[in-house]
Amino acid sequence: MSLPLIGFIGLGRMGEPMAECLLRAGYRVIGQDAVPGRAAAFAARTGAMSAVSAPQAIEQADTIITMLPSSREVAAVIEAALPTFRPGQIVLEMSSGAPDVTKSLGAKLAERDVAMIDAPVSGGVSRAKDGTLAIMAGGPDDDLDRATPVLAAMSTTIHRIGGLGAGQAMKALNNLVSAAGFLAGIEALLVGQRFGLDPERMVDVLNASTGMTNSSQKKFKQFVLSRKFDSGFGLDLMLKDLTIALDLAQATATPAPFSAHCRELAASSVAFLGAGRDHTEFARISEILAGSELHFPTEPEA
Repeated sequence: MSLPLIGFIGLGRMGEPMAECLLRAGYRVIGQDAVPGRAAAFAARTGAMSAVSAPQAIEQADTIITMLPSSREVAAVIEAALPTFRPGQIVLEMSSGAPDVTKSLGAKLAERDVAMIDAPVSGGVSRAKDGTLAIMAGGPDDDLDRATPVLAAMSTTIHRIGGLGAGQAMKALNNLVSAAGFLAGIEALLVGQRFGLDPERMVDVLNASTGMTNSSQKKFKQFVLSRKFDSGFGLDLMLKDLTIALDLAQATATPAPFSAHCRELAASSVAFLGAGRDHTEFARISEILAGSELHFPTEPEA
């Protein structure tokens, strides 16, 4: 039995390595991206096929993957290509999108006998490259069963969360927890540094203690103390995910004052720093408020 042809729409920092994982697993891939020339360059480098438009990729594919910045771009792609879809296709919406938008798009596709699941990812660019992403999947079990071999080529963990949109709800809430932990850790480092503690050593203690988080393990030294701020995930995208999480809180009438404050600080960071910043620059808002900058200790002169 031949593997399905996959139309991969969105070959950005996450999408491109994910598509490469599919190629390594033996899938045929036809790539498409809104940036002119990106899909052709990907095809020339990897041996994949390329399409000049999303409808062209969708028309040829059996399985369609969308990996785009937000639900706005996903909706634009799917609605423009609706006449192109054919019965029996399946859409794997892997963006960190808004659950309500995804459910609406799923209903429109179902009218054309096209299945849809949502399957946002966690793990960043490094895990996208080596195919070890964690996936949070939502949709009917039969559709998830059908999508699992494709998802498994890009991940080591697939969590079935619930119906369509549930994966994206979980992803937004996961990123809320991650952002809040990041901000709390940065504030602790700033307090400690002002007290006279070595922030690098503080991170080591956190990682050996109950204060350990993904941020203390993989972000504080690597991107903040180093001042590199180049993790590969945008601050504006983090704000988008926090906004989705707060929308869920409002829709479910769940008080979330701490989460709301975290989201507002992220919005302030975007407004102050401008577009195109790495999400680890979220630390800068706390540094500005504190009037201090985190850094590795200065080596004493010999």
